[in-house]
Amino acid sequence: MEQVRVRIGPSPTGDPHVGTAYIALFNYIFAKHHQGKFILRIEDTDQSRSKLEYEENIYKALRWTGLEWDEGPDVGGDYGPYRQSERTKIYQEHVQMLLDKGAAYKCFATKEELMEMREMSAKLGKRSAYDRRYRNMTPEEIAEKEKAGLPCTVRLKVPLTGDCVFDDGIKGRITTPWADIDDQILLKSDGFPTYHLANVVDDQLMGISHVIRGDEWISSTPKHILLYEVFGWKPPEFLHMPLLLGRDGKKLSKRKNPTSIFYYRDSGYLQEAFINFLSLMGYSMPGDKEIYPLDELIREFDPKRIGISGAFFDIQKFDWINQQYLINNIPEEKLWDRLKEWSFNDDFMQKLMPLVHTRIKTFGEFMELCEFFFINHIPYTEEGLTSGKITNDTAMYLLQTMIWRMEELEDFGRKGFEQASRDIAEYFGVNHKKIVMRLLFATLIGKPTGPPLFDSVEILGKDRTRARFLQAIEFLGGISNKKLSNLTKAWNSKELKDLVEKTTG
Repeated sequence: MEQVRVRIGPSPTGDPHVGTAYIALFNYIFAKHHQGKFILRIEDTDQSRSKLEYEENIYKALRWTGLEWDEGPDVGGDYGPYRQSERTKIYQEHVQMLLDKGAAYKCFATKEELMEMREMSAKLGKRSAYDRRYRNMTPEEIAEKEKAGLPCTVRLKVPLTGDCVFDDGIKGRITTPWADIDDQILLKSDGFPTYHLANVVDDQLMGISHVIRGDEWISSTPKHILLYEVFGWKPPEFLHMPLLLGRDGKKLSKRKNPTSIFYYRDSGYLQEAFINFLSLMGYSMPGDKEIYPLDELIREFDPKRIGISGAFFDIQKFDWINQQYLINNIPEEKLWDRLKEWSFNDDFMQKLMPLVHTRIKTFGEFMELCEFFFINHIPYTEEGLTSGKITNDTAMYLLQTMIWRMEELEDFGRKGFEQASRDIAEYFGVNHKKIVMRLLFATLIGKPTGPPLFDSVEILGKDRTRARFLQAIEFLGGISNKKLSNLTKAWNSKELKDLVEKTTG
């Protein structure tokens, strides 16, 4: 077998997702089992959303999991650069190769035309929204539009008939009619590549032997295989992992679940338990063994034991696994040391002192005032969350739009939280102190009063703050898809006052 080389390619566009760790884990296991290489590539071609701080968080989060990469932007290697924004010229050269071969074409479709195509396709029940109207332009027509300065993309010329057939290392043989595949955009009008072009070119030039990724990419694989064919390259072997599912049976989503790796780190879960739990999501050890170290999993690994259907992200199961590691891997005499490392250390405690210095009468009141910093489950009550003045629905709407507003502000810290709370009160036309602040105290602290809330949020951090909003929404019954749709429409127009319902009690 040729040397095994696998990669992960997270995008620095948000918080490091547990799904990234999940896919990274199985790439890492596969590489180490075959004495191969595990590569980290930063896929930052979405320049409007990519941020350096998000890239740094990817490194921090993956290093907490213990999955060290052999090559990457921060450690170097023979196949760099490993950051896609630094490879733009490479992609443009390869796009020109496709244009020269007649395997791709320039598309001058406007936003209005694309919207019109989507509406027409929806009416006709077609899978592909793009109607290929620019696919067969003459060189003269292309030159005329370019002379006029019209922006264009470059699209892949997908066969109109026949099937794409490939063997997946997990799913088996997969057949897709080419008629179901659209002419994928390869190069955007800003000169940056899409995922599809960049990944195929990078995987080839970096010598990737196996592509191990989530189920959601199966529908894109025919486009990738076609690119390999028109370039004259041998495709890697594809293995598509089962999706992580929430309790509702749908893809694990941050709308309903804490999905940031940092949330689980900061909530006191052990790194070893986190990795063990994630391995159970897509894999079963012989004898249905559930607790095992990573080196044993690497040694015994067999891709035939990877599941086909989705894997439930069962937090109760995670709690049990973490408890087993606490009991069996941490001796009693070391437990306090680990607790201190987590949150009972001087650095963390010093952050709390300004919040309690003038608010406690005895040392015994410290934990009563600050326990919410150290627990994961706030004791919610409907009375506390609604103040007896608003309905459950209104409380949930206030909490959900708090999340949205902080995301808009890109600030889950003190300043962003305070600004969002005042904005939400204004949007809904409710009293900031009596309605919004009481709801936020109950959500984050579990009491109507406590330490300064805005300063407390700064210490709790984005991931735990966000998780408590989600937990409170779930406690109140959750927002149905229909109500979420109505809330989203009202939020987009910031016309929210009609959604406020007062209790009749």
